[in-house]
Amino acid sequence: MKKIINQFLEHLEVEKGLSTLTIRNYHFYLNRFEQFAKEHGVSKIEKIDKDLIHNFRLHLNRLTDENNEPLKKNTQNYHLIAIRGFLKYLAKNDITSLGPEKIDLAKQEPRQVTFLEGVELKNILEAPLNTNNDELMRCRDKAILELFFSTGLRVSELAKLKIDDINLDKEEFTVRGKGKKVRIVFLSDEARSALKKYLSNRQDVNPYLFINLDRARKTVDEPITSRSIERLVVKYAKLAGIMKSVTPHTLRHSYATDLLLNGADIRSVQAMLGHSSITTTQVYTHITDKQLREVHKKFHDKKSPKK
Repeated sequence: MKKIINQFLEHLEVEKGLSTLTIRNYHFYLNRFEQFAKEHGVSKIEKIDKDLIHNFRLHLNRLTDENNEPLKKNTQNYHLIAIRGFLKYLAKNDITSLGPEKIDLAKQEPRQVTFLEGVELKNILEAPLNTNNDELMRCRDKAILELFFSTGLRVSELAKLKIDDINLDKEEFTVRGKGKKVRIVFLSDEARSALKKYLSNRQDVNPYLFINLDRARKTVDEPITSRSIERLVVKYAKLAGIMKSVTPHTLRHSYATDLLLNGADIRSVQAMLGHSSITTTQVYTHITDKQLREVHKKFHDKKSPKK
């Protein structure tokens, strides 16, 4: 089983073009399954059956994380998605095993998303300018935050951008997202202005749009990492006085929410976020609650007629 799992992971890398992080996650989930199967006397692909999957699901449901908390349903589902993908690979290559359609995912609670609006959004976007950082760092951080809110980029997509990818005159550019799918994103006036000011302060020849700035040595080192961007967003959220947890994905949520609140249709938002399935985008329909309340107030919430 281990040998064929490795072949599957190579298939994901070479033929599917999945990211290193995604492949690493698949390896973790499938390795956990392979170890469980071996402990239950199953080491051959053809011996995988519904009973083994059922027992593995029980095992996942009883596992605890580093905080001694049960694994979340979505984490359990990640394991099952990896196994299902592996079984699809086996079927496609005429290797006898359990059919992938035999695996159902666990039901989970609707995902709630956190987003910023109004004063919160205004304060975090202005936060870099209210620091004692040098001019280049202030401009870089301002440009990062504005670009997040203007485009809804994932943090990994933003970190990989190169200067040549951006056309400030055209105010739009293409980005290669998950599964190497290409989509177009657009620059707001604020993001364009912030990027222009940031690039005018750059004195280096680094091809990447956002660079790592070493404050101690005052030198330009290497492209900024996704982890550094995450820390940067957390820092500015605190400086902006925002009490809730804020990540780069919060800004992506804010982007999508802002579009929908201003009348964008769900299919357009799906395309701009780069979601393969409309189901993923529908997590944002929570924002219609506000509009529903307004409809209720206008058409139903009337004072009772006088007797």
